Amino acid sequence: MLSNSDLVELTAFRRDLHRRPEISGEELETAKVICAALQELNPTEILKNLGGHGVAAIFDSGKSGLTVLFRAELDALPIHEVSDAPWRSEIDGKGHLCGHDGHMTMLLALGRLLSRQPVANGRVILMFQPAEEDGSGARAVVADPRFADIAPEWAFAIHNEPGKPFGFVATRAGLMNCASQGLQIKLTGKTAHAADPQDGVSPAFAVSELIPALTALGKGGALDENFRLVTITHVNIGEPTFGIAPADAVIYATLRTAFDDGMASVSTQAKALAQDAAARHGLDVVFDVFDDFAASVNDADATEVALKAMRTLGIAHGNEGLPMRASEDFGVFGWDAKAAMLCLGPGVDYAALHNPDYDFPDDLIPIGAAIFERIARDLLG
Repeated sequence: MLSNSDLVELTAFRRDLHRRPEISGEELETAKVICAALQELNPTEILKNLGGHGVAAIFDSGKSGLTVLFRAELDALPIHEVSDAPWRSEIDGKGHLCGHDGHMTMLLALGRLLSRQPVANGRVILMFQPAEEDGSGARAVVADPRFADIAPEWAFAIHNEPGKPFGFVATRAGLMNCASQGLQIKLTGKTAHAADPQDGVSPAFAVSELIPALTALGKGGALDENFRLVTITHVNIGEPTFGIAPADAVIYATLRTAFDDGMASVSTQAKALAQDAAARHGLDVVFDVFDDFAASVNDADATEVALKAMRTLGIAHGNEGLPMRASEDFGVFGWDAKAAMLCLGPGVDYAALHNPDYDFPDDLIPIGAAIFERIARDLLG
């Protein structure tokens, strides 16, 4: 159990993390701070630079058994924080506005508990993952050759979820978070004088066709296996001038499906629409993919382990608001492990994630740590 002095120190640590946010792929200093804090807990081993700036602390009992992984995220967001808190971001245009500072601190709290009372068998992995916000981090960690040495049979994560009562946990077996992919479509023609547009090749007509055509590929609806949603998030044509008919255009479309197997289909269809429009209007077209998130799907056995832990602890739980359209790259850890994501409520009227005035509530730290510890001891003794 965490002491009052633990909670004071952990709260101060979380607020220090909050002051110095680093966005996806840039988490070098955050990783150093995490490593220094982990060293004090005397884990069996600390792996650094996993899949980028990832850090994994191994607490090995020395006895054969399962490997259980608990994940937190290192990265912040490229959003300017609006706050009067003394621990507000000191880096303009960047902020821990999704609660990853709190998630890291919950994992360190678990590390304190494990260092004082090790598990009876098997291993616990505290995984501090980079680049969650752009969907690249979990894939990079799993692809790192060193991850094979710590590959877990079980994996768990907690994400705070505003809109749910304080301390309430939402989870379920099955789909938790949708798959999503950011598709960038670049169209290239030829400029001309605005007085003689026929001398050039403008992408404007292709763009005007593609916006409704892409949107029609997926209009949302029920979150079942047929769910598809295409959202146009950005369009740019030419330069802001009146004298030149444009040559270039770019369209950003976010593709969203319930499960991974649906993503390939909608992506193929979106690219085919763009290729057809480009061909008809004499344009070149190239594609690029960003923010590629796998679906996060909870294993039934792992979900039951988490539910049992919450029943033991007397923590209120349910499946309200699930599954979610928003994406989360924790699902990658579930490709080869029994995995479960839990959504921990900070309050019904709490500021939403990614809002400029969001701040992780420190009183969630002991709740998250207690859930993680109960899961670890139920599986490993």
